[in-house]
Amino acid sequence: MRSRYSTWQEIRFPLILWLMAAYLAVSGSYMLAFNLTESLPGTVFVICKDTFPDSGEFVAFRWERNWPYPKGSIFVKRLVGLPGSRVTTQGRDFYVDGRAVGQAKERARTGEPLIPGPVGVIPEGSYYVAGGHPDSLDSRYQLTGWVKRDQVIGRAFRLI
Repeated sequence: MRSRYSTWQEIRFPLILWLMAAYLAVSGSYMLAFNLTESLPGTVFVICKDTFPDSGEFVAFRWERNWPYPKGSIFVKRLVGLPGSRVTTQGRDFYVDGRAVGQAKERARTGEPLIPGPVGVIPEGSYYVAGGHPDSLDSRYQLTGWVKRDQVIGRAFRLI
């Protein structure tokens, strides 16, 4: 009679190889992102790399600054403005093509002043993103501004 240990030894190596091959095959096209804040509904997102979302869908992009998050951090927000869309404000309320996006806060939770983001016609190769939560660091703030095409990873889908 075989022990469980010898059976595990026999299948361990092929299983590890299969898992590595599956990861390499999938990681070229997909990745997981975890939402660690209250800025979006959902905690886990799958990102389809090189698949560009339509307006209103989730987009994953890389943070291009070194503060307040490390450069290259992955953000997931809703894509609400495309090139040619018009961003306007009334006070600190932001609108994209006349649709309300949200209000820009004057200060972060930590007390730092927050400068409102750009307004006007979104240039070619740039996009407007929003989180929908008052504390979402999105295009309403100069820190994020318009997201450039080369920052975009792909379309994100909420799993949980």
